[in-house]
Amino acid sequence: MKKFKALSFMAAIALLAGTASCGNNNSETQSKKTPETTTSAPEVVDVPELDGYSLLWNDEFSGDALDESKWNYEPHEPGWTNEELQEYTTSTDNVFLRDGKLVIKAIKSDKNGKDYYTSGKVTGQNKTDFTYGKVVVSAKVPEGQGLWPAIWMMPKDESFYGQWPKCGEIDIMEVLGNDVRTAYGTIHFGEPHGEVQGTYGLTSGSYADSFHEYSVEWEPGEIRWYIDGELYHSANDWFTAEKGGDEKPYPAPFNQPFFVQMNLAVGGTWPGNPDATTDFDKAEFEIDYVRVYQKPEYDTNVKKPEKVYRQALEDGNFIFNGDFSEAEDLTDDVNWKFLLFNGGEGSAEIKDNMIIIKSEAEGTEDYSVQLVQPDLPMIKGKKYRATFNAYADEERDIVVCVSAPSAGWIRYLQDTKLTVTPEKQTFTYDFEMKEKDDNNGRLEFNLGHRGSTATVYISNVRVEEIK
Repeated sequence: MKKFKALSFMAAIALLAGTASCGNNNSETQSKKTPETTTSAPEVVDVPELDGYSLLWNDEFSGDALDESKWNYEPHEPGWTNEELQEYTTSTDNVFLRDGKLVIKAIKSDKNGKDYYTSGKVTGQNKTDFTYGKVVVSAKVPEGQGLWPAIWMMPKDESFYGQWPKCGEIDIMEVLGNDVRTAYGTIHFGEPHGEVQGTYGLTSGSYADSFHEYSVEWEPGEIRWYIDGELYHSANDWFTAEKGGDEKPYPAPFNQPFFVQMNLAVGGTWPGNPDATTDFDKAEFEIDYVRVYQKPEYDTNVKKPEKVYRQALEDGNFIFNGDFSEAEDLTDDVNWKFLLFNGGEGSAEIKDNMIIIKSEAEGTEDYSVQLVQPDLPMIKGKKYRATFNAYADEERDIVVCVSAPSAGWIRYLQDTKLTVTPEKQTFTYDFEMKEKDDNNGRLEFNLGHRGSTATVYISNVRVEEIK
């Protein structure tokens, strides 16, 4: 692979100043002088050249201390956000360089007789901000209940479009320590809160076993996520607005300078809290390098894509392959998809006009074992009916709902627990769509965390509009 010498940071800033596509108030970043905080000059590292891109800035973490011309420590008290437990500190116990890598370490200690956690967060705000580009990060995550490593981006000026989520957020990578085979890439935006999320699951090994390369290509009108060079998710439909106001011109809010940040959270509303199995001796988030590339120019004359709504089949059913007559691929994003998260183990097979879901481990969440069909058109003011047949090898509970993965995971059909038995039953649920139109409603069957791993059989699934 052809390579070139990495630019010095100041040379990269000069490149940024000359790039027409990044004229969004970067003068403050360009005029900042490099603080003399790094104790020694890092060695020069060969960085791969990417076709069509120039290297904007990078950090190979080859020095002996965090380069504070590129990064800030961001201290916070426990509970600052997401009910997380850690205190983010400026201590070199929590953030340090070792063997050419940045290490963010979570530490468990005791304070006033109670467990106390510290960790680290570093940000590039006001130092390495940029508008549009490709971010490439090589990292290895820690494994353990309650650990939550993240590589993500926030706007330099969070108030420009309004506080979160109106300002926008780009999550390059998040992995939960209790499910280190699954990585998430997400954007948050809007008022009301919207999000678009993709996942990439490993069929062997885990993200904690070795370093993986996580990258995002951020362009006007589209954001794409990759892991180890493989595209797994893209987004082009977002918005932002003040509550009750008109939407800002697209592609707001993702048309302003953002910065990269990295942290290791402990606990919180998503991963849950640590437990006796969490080994804090190994609670280290390691980053080998961060590289940001940019094209010479970007076409900012983009239009928001028109929403395309699925049309019902001839019999009025919005569920495709609802009779399970086709033995389709259950791992792709077409029609039915079978998913495992957070300790869930199992398999699904289409056979004899039904889907057979076998669970080996129920996991820690309702969605740990999950069957879904997305792209359901949900129109405000319309009424819908969901029906299906189901039975199980032995009596057990499952949960059904229609969710909104692009609208903050609200529910159009609320989470509904039902009991399936060895006798086939027909289940029917009516609901009215009361939210704004959504072309991405999602029917979910959740079989995790219900106290049973009994096999479930589902057939004749329908979602249809009713008067």
